[in-house]
Amino acid sequence: GNCELTRAGKTVETHGISIFGTVNLPATIPYHASQMYAKNISNLFRHLYKAPEFTLDFDDEITSGTCVIRDGDITNEVVKNMTE
Repeated sequence: GNCELTRAGKTVETHGISIFGTVNLPATIPYHASQMYAKNISNLFRHLYKAPEFTLDFDDEITSGTCVIRDGDITNEVVKNMTE
């Protein structure tokens, strides 16, 4: 918390509210960012490979949007525009 009751390195409970006096907050961010990135990658692969036969559905917006090259051609419009 960032208020008058915040105490560095302590959790203060008042009026049914917990105020966390986290110190060095930037040091905790990489841990959580790594967790979120891993979760996003896991969810992406679960989405891409829904079927047991592991075929990709290129009609799907997410699948087609994450594909950069297919059959030797650049399929991603953003990447294609950068190379022209």
